[in-house]
Amino acid sequence: MNFLKITAFSLMLLALSSCKDQPKDSNSEQIETEVKQLFTVQFDADSAYRYVQEQVDFGPRVPGSAAHGNTARYLEQKLAQFCDTAFTQYGSMKGSKGQNVAIKNVIGSFGSEKSKRILLCAHWDTRPMADQDATNPTTPADGANDGASGVGVLLEVARQLQIQQPDAGVDIIFFDAEDMGDSQGEATTWCLGSQYWAKTPHKSNYVARFGILLDMVGSENATFAIEGNSWLFAQPYVNLVWQTANSLGYSKHFLYNQGGQLIDDHLYINKIRGIPTLDIIHYEPSGSGFGDFWHTHDDNMSGISKSTLKAVGETVFKVVMDL
Repeated sequence: MNFLKITAFSLMLLALSSCKDQPKDSNSEQIETEVKQLFTVQFDADSAYRYVQEQVDFGPRVPGSAAHGNTARYLEQKLAQFCDTAFTQYGSMKGSKGQNVAIKNVIGSFGSEKSKRILLCAHWDTRPMADQDATNPTTPADGANDGASGVGVLLEVARQLQIQQPDAGVDIIFFDAEDMGDSQGEATTWCLGSQYWAKTPHKSNYVARFGILLDMVGSENATFAIEGNSWLFAQPYVNLVWQTANSLGYSKHFLYNQGGQLIDDHLYINKIRGIPTLDIIHYEPSGSGFGDFWHTHDDNMSGISKSTLKAVGETVFKVVMDL
């Protein structure tokens, strides 16, 4: 991902309206009301951490590498274990140097027959080079946070959704080739997997009520500012997620601060597919904005925090189960 520009935008609070019961006719039959099944907010941070570690153990997941192919099979197997259906969407996109990049988007679904749907997503590839590293910028990093953390959280969310079935249908997509972009080039050189899916979704005319993208959600004391394109395209759902995080006690992570407008997978889901999608992404106001680990060899398991994984995972799980 890369900064397009940083803009100021104002935050608006959603007004919550209350509903009054309709009066009953004394002779009318008892009105049946839908009672939502109670659920427990469950998220095993140890499990999520293990899923991050297992991805990193394959090695850098650079498209075209053996590690990339092995990880794709692992991810499909894990989603098949938890979801109702799971498969890999294959495709091809032009890379930043004009080369063909093979795409493997790994997809799992719950309740495929349900019309009310939520999209959860993260990218699973690693950048071909750690180009922000001061000493070794030409070889790829582990991508523990930038790639594996979001996937690890969503794998644990999937495991919990299998136990406590959601009312809504849920689609989980692990996008490929997000991090192949040219830092000095066009925006379209980034997020190849999500661009491919947005143009050719796994189901014809696919729609979802909204989407949540996770990117770099594992570092110690990570902060998630409100990203600009998320606010532009998905304001009500930004408020929903941030309010949910606050209700769970995670306000130190989910900040009501302005972030930048970023090129990330959610941008193309919003622009091409038209699904309002927000980005939960690590943001710091200094330096690159993404933390000192970003695109360096410091992006390894030593930087992954179980407490941060739990904060994000519990928030996403509750949002899904509350609908």
